Amino acid sequence: MTQHSASNDASADAGGNRFATLTFRREVAAPTQVLWNAWTDPAARAVWAAPSPAVTVEFLEADTRVGGREISLCKVEGFPDVRSECGWLELQPELLSVNYEVISSEGVTQSAALVTAEISGTQERSRLVLTVQLSSLAEDMAAGYREGFGAGLDNLAGVAERTMVLQRVIRAPRSVVWGAWMNPETLPQWWGPDGFSCRTQRIDLRAGGEWVFDMIAPDGTVFPNHHLYNEVRPGERIGYTLLWGENGPKHADAWASFEEQDGATKVTLGMVFTTAAEFQDAKGFGAVELGQQTLGKLERFIAPG
Repeated sequence: MTQHSASNDASADAGGNRFATLTFRREVAAPTQVLWNAWTDPAARAVWAAPSPAVTVEFLEADTRVGGREISLCKVEGFPDVRSECGWLELQPELLSVNYEVISSEGVTQSAALVTAEISGTQERSRLVLTVQLSSLAEDMAAGYREGFGAGLDNLAGVAERTMVLQRVIRAPRSVVWGAWMNPETLPQWWGPDGFSCRTQRIDLRAGGEWVFDMIAPDGTVFPNHHLYNEVRPGERIGYTLLWGENGPKHADAWASFEEQDGATKVTLGMVFTTAAEFQDAKGFGAVELGQQTLGKLERFIAPG
């Protein structure tokens, strides 16, 4: 259960209605590593960004690194689209992020803000403190920010509590790791936990492509899978959706990112499960251990022995 601090959303205005400082706090039942990934990764942000079911958020650009930016359109039927541009200024993994945000509609800039996120906690629980230094340009935007950020952060907390993050440093160049992952000939050779094999029906590892396959357990049990690829940034990251079998119900939104680290490659595999129950079920049958086995098979495939 997500807990909100008593001083959940507070603001202190200076200079009338034009400037405001807003502070949001959330306590989340997830490790700091998971909360950080839910807060920063584009695949996770796309899941929690809409403050309500009546709002649709369309991401036009998403690059979470210092100097990168995220551009999205917030759509509500009967109203003009609202454009949000977020630029990342500082990223200290699991500790701190700083970004600017500019909101506009119909070509008119409505606000600019500096957003600072501070994360702390343990392997069991984490805390997010978000400070928004807001300048309203077209009208007083503080109330809208309180409502929008408040609902979005409630969503973020819920997403973090059903997110699984696996990481492994593989002692091989990033180009080699990427090549083994995004090659339709090699991916089925290592994908899956120890003892499992893949039987591919269709595979197209491009944005808009798919992989339809069966995972076959050591005892012969068949687990149908369907991956839909929605983002492929060569050498850096992929985003995809997991379905229970071909065109089946959605199981999770997932991503894999690849980061150079002293000649090796840090691989992060993340999954936002569709429901909290599915997340608990996955943890219960050992998804963390099985996922680490999969990354271990990748490493052995690239560098046997």
